[in-house]
Amino acid sequence: MSTSTAHQTPRRNFGRWFAATGWRHLVGVALCIYAAFPLVYVLSASLNPNGTLLSSNGFFTSIGFESYRDLFTNQQRPFAAWFGNTLFIGLTTAAASVFMGALAAYSFSRMRFTGRRFGLVSLLVVQIFPQLLAVVAIFILLTSLGEVFPLFGIDNQIALIMVYLGGALGVNTYLMYGFFNTIPVEIDEAAKIDGAGHARIFFTIVLRLVAPILAVVGLLSFIASTSDFVIASVVLVSPEKQTLAVGLYSYVSEEFTSNWSVFAAGAVLAALPVMALFLFLQKYIVGGLTAGAGK
Repeated sequence: MSTSTAHQTPRRNFGRWFAATGWRHLVGVALCIYAAFPLVYVLSASLNPNGTLLSSNGFFTSIGFESYRDLFTNQQRPFAAWFGNTLFIGLTTAAASVFMGALAAYSFSRMRFTGRRFGLVSLLVVQIFPQLLAVVAIFILLTSLGEVFPLFGIDNQIALIMVYLGGALGVNTYLMYGFFNTIPVEIDEAAKIDGAGHARIFFTIVLRLVAPILAVVGLLSFIASTSDFVIASVVLVSPEKQTLAVGLYSYVSEEFTSNWSVFAAGAVLAALPVMALFLFLQKYIVGGLTAGAGK
């Protein structure tokens, strides 16, 4: 008997392989198809020049880029301005949410002060009530503030950012608080021995160790602010100041002039910033986790 024949690995039975691991591959493929179906459908509808969703049942039966051209040529619906407004509001909200949440989480995690436990419980209780329930109160509050400080009034993007920050501060703080507690206190004590204060410890040491949770909170804040419709539609009134979620709704809100093809084209373009930010932050999330495991 030759050596190659003696060391030849016996072939596994297909039934045993499918019962052990093969069915998992089948389930994975089915889930991928299920998740990709809406994306492919919207992409097909955006390339369909007929302008209706019912005519888009046949995937990519007719392909044209008229819908994408109409997005940027419609003077009554400034898509480019909506896109810029969405990026400005989303990125500003994400950055400010990460910074404010990290400051609050560090204070609750590292400092001991009167009312600390009550503050943590209050943050948790406040998050039970969704921000949607406060739409009327937000409108009245911004209307009153606008009479004194126009920057924080209705139809101002800064006011909308402040509303987003107030609604997200509690959950972001509580989420970061649990992650900050995993950082050993001995690191802070060693830095204090060298003469470092709380500000230096926070900015130069702790922020680098909690990079994964900062990336997650930033991504979630960006997604929440860019996909919000109800609050943005109440605060922003002028078409040139609206976001993509509010502006694109105008393409399908009218009874006789609904253009689903243009709406689908706008939805495809609106998904690009979220996908780009996710791909950009993914390396920081994975890098931070692997660096922490190596230590």
